[in-house]
Amino acid sequence: MIPDDNEMASRATRPPAASESMHSANLRGMFGALERLGYDIDLLLAPFGFTRAELDDPDGRLPARVCAEIFATIQRERRVKNLALRIAVETPIGAYPLLDYLVCSAESVGEGFKQLARYLGLVNPSVRLVLREEEDPIRVLVEGVIDPFTVELTVSLSVLRLSRESGDQLHIERICFRHEPEDASAFRSALHCEVETQSSWSGLALTRQAWKLPLRRHDPLLRNWLERKAAQILARQEEQEGVAMEVRRLLAAPGSRNGTSIEAAARGLAMSPRTLQRRLSEEGTSFDILREEMRKHAAETFLADRTLSVGEVAFLLGFSEPGAFHRAFKRWHNTTPDAFRKERSDSLHASRER
Repeated sequence: MIPDDNEMASRATRPPAASESMHSANLRGMFGALERLGYDIDLLLAPFGFTRAELDDPDGRLPARVCAEIFATIQRERRVKNLALRIAVETPIGAYPLLDYLVCSAESVGEGFKQLARYLGLVNPSVRLVLREEEDPIRVLVEGVIDPFTVELTVSLSVLRLSRESGDQLHIERICFRHEPEDASAFRSALHCEVETQSSWSGLALTRQAWKLPLRRHDPLLRNWLERKAAQILARQEEQEGVAMEVRRLLAAPGSRNGTSIEAAARGLAMSPRTLQRRLSEEGTSFDILREEMRKHAAETFLADRTLSVGEVAFLLGFSEPGAFHRAFKRWHNTTPDAFRKERSDSLHASRER
């Protein structure tokens, strides 16, 4: 182990309280970065009756609703450009102790990404990493019900951490975003790779040579021990997932057409619509918000498939008629489905020619 390993390993093995919101764990890991970017953490927490000292406690709990409101405040102020990238740059290894060390103790860059794919739920259970090892270059896709901020943060933290742990030998071929970030050139400068926006997928691509690069803290014995701890924590989380996650699963299930009504969702969860709304409200969301998230994400995926007409995409998403889908899509992306599809196709064609 290298000199700073003992403290990190010690912190990594402190399990969070079973009732802790994973949104809370995610926010706690960003506190230092947010402070370095000029945010007053105590000022952000004060309206909700919390202090920074309370949340520094690994067993401290911040309700999901409070986390969502704090993030909304930070993003609404727009004080920092490319906030997700700046947070990633300012977040040291060890901010998310267990997840960070599970990655750092892996044998290679590829194994590090596999650890991320397995254990990212420790920090944010709404995000999934899908590895396409059979492709050349190898792709790491960021999927799930996630917003642009979370995509940018996940990609940036992954690249920066594994670059450092490979002794700055890692070269990423390109990163891809479905959306248009505030300043793509900032990502090129910070992550030292090409950036493709309005892509058909979000994530990153790297060569097989880069995939095999060794990591400097490879420690199989410690990694195996930490994996057992992580598995226990994930098992507890699965038992205590909120109703919002269950609704997302129902909406994403094959055949649901993402247009499932709240009455149908409530029946599937064996509760009344009123109870479902109340429980979602307690988690800081609503059925309409969750359905909107699912439809927006699914629309981007379906429009990437050129075999589907826009009318068929509208039907698959549960809209009563194409006009309603066009209005919703314009609200989501400030453009029409046809224009979005053309822009994405042109961008993909241009990237292939490079």
